[in-house]
Amino acid sequence: MWLFARMVRLSREILGHVVADYGAPELLRRMADPFWFQAFGCVLGFDWHSSGVTTTVCGAVKEGIRGREEDFGFHVAGGKGGTSRKAPAEIAAACERAAADPGPLVYASRMSAKVDSAAVQDGYQLYHHAFFFMPSGEWCVVQQGMSDARGMARRYHWLSAGLRSFVEEPHEAVCCDAREETTLNLVAAESAPVRSASAELARQSPSVTLEAVRRLPTLVLPRRHDVREEDVDPRYLRKILLRTYERAPEDFETLLGIPGVGAKTVRALALASELIHGTPASTRDPARFAFAHGGKDGHPFPVDRATYDGTIDFLHGALDRSRVDRGEKAAAFRRLAEFSAGAGENSCS
Repeated sequence: MWLFARMVRLSREILGHVVADYGAPELLRRMADPFWFQAFGCVLGFDWHSSGVTTTVCGAVKEGIRGREEDFGFHVAGGKGGTSRKAPAEIAAACERAAADPGPLVYASRMSAKVDSAAVQDGYQLYHHAFFFMPSGEWCVVQQGMSDARGMARRYHWLSAGLRSFVEEPHEAVCCDAREETTLNLVAAESAPVRSASAELARQSPSVTLEAVRRLPTLVLPRRHDVREEDVDPRYLRKILLRTYERAPEDFETLLGIPGVGAKTVRALALASELIHGTPASTRDPARFAFAHGGKDGHPFPVDRATYDGTIDFLHGALDRSRVDRGEKAAAFRRLAEFSAGAGENSCS
């Protein structure tokens, strides 16, 4: 695709300037900023409301720095669909080259995805997970879910800097055009009691939770009017509860990290804990919610290829005037020149 090839080149030049002037940690902070991310997508040629901006921008960045991650100071793991599941292996490979411990980064990748797929039940199914990281330990996450009922997407941003907890108000931002009236939000601050109660139930004999589930009244849930049998299938639930009983998780975060504990399990524990301990979970939706070269869908005008290519050339040349040490400047310029030449030979127009 002619536009994506240019997106790769332009994103590489923009990222090169940001990193040269402000450093890789600042680049992570900007990627975690939903407004900067959206503006970045618009500069790359997306309409502000265009579908695919999240997956394509993240894909362009990953492709743009491929093979030069050490020069840029950060790496990108994961992506859309099945590629998202490769994130742990990609993190481990990058950390091995840097002689760094991948454990905390792999944990952050998995836990951020687990929170937005199981602990925040808002009707949006995750299908994209991009993990931007430095082997030294800094990271940010840009992941997205889709609502089949609404035909809309929702983007979740995370940033390691300032993160106090994975399971209490952990997001840098959650972006969507609409808020849901009913959302099971187990990472809301006001859900702290139900998190504790759920972990306590997970440590007890499965019979305690199963008995509570059998006595559940009809409750209102997102996209539903009642609790359905498949949500709390006693056979499946008993199997998972036996696992949590054996593991005896000391807190909700540990419970959430147990393999097999997903949305149905945490929902059943939350509902059972409310019945037993009177600790209701929050239903507060965490969502809150341009044109430099035109947009791929023709709004406000079709992408101007000449202007787009001129921007790439200008930014590429301006790197020689950036505020970095002269020796570093020359080396960075040489590496980017070599890389851009190679990318140009392989790109389609």
